[in-house]
Amino acid sequence: MKLSADLKAFEARIGHTFSQPQILIRALTHSSFGSAHREDNQRLEFLGDRVLGLVMAEALLEADPEASEGALAPRFNTLVRKETCADVARDIGLGDVLRLGRSEMLSGGRRKLALLGDAMEAVIAAVHRDAGFEAARAMILRLWGQRINKVEDDARDAKTALQEWAQARGLSPPEYVETERSGPDHAPNFTIAARLETGEEARAQAGSKREAQQGAAKALLSKMGDGA
Repeated sequence: MKLSADLKAFEARIGHTFSQPQILIRALTHSSFGSAHREDNQRLEFLGDRVLGLVMAEALLEADPEASEGALAPRFNTLVRKETCADVARDIGLGDVLRLGRSEMLSGGRRKLALLGDAMEAVIAAVHRDAGFEAARAMILRLWGQRINKVEDDARDAKTALQEWAQARGLSPPEYVETERSGPDHAPNFTIAARLETGEEARAQAGSKREAQQGAAKALLSKMGDGA
């Protein structure tokens, strides 16, 4: 089986050439495109999640031999969460090569966080099945790159940190207000303001309210001199 030019380009972006191209095609096939005669990527996603977890657990142990389990856990969760997988997927243009059903494609599936995160895990499993654990490990470490080195900062949940900051100063918990929504229904963009009772606020935009709230909280912490 020969891969199309766009899939060959995708191989180059992830740094792995498949000896079994059908595994890559399966990894990129969403359930909306699958059928009784066409396997989707759900089983690969299940495996890829576990491979990613093992690679990140080892990477964190090696990076900080003195860290306690309590310190490692939030870093691990940050590196393997769906949002991070989706960010990596966007970096490598995974959405452009996803095989989606028509309805999913029309609803903006190529940009959906969950679909991108799941497909990224499936691609990890595909590399593992095609060439073994070490090949998958090398790809993961390459694609996650600096995220691993700066994970201690990113692991701090900004909304929790902002609430703790406010409580420590006798303030009420911050409010999160949606100030604007733009874009079509299938690909909305939210602007959220994080506000303290003292009047300070900061805003952030994202494709989901959760991401926008986290961004606004982080911006407000930075503004108040206590960056997340």
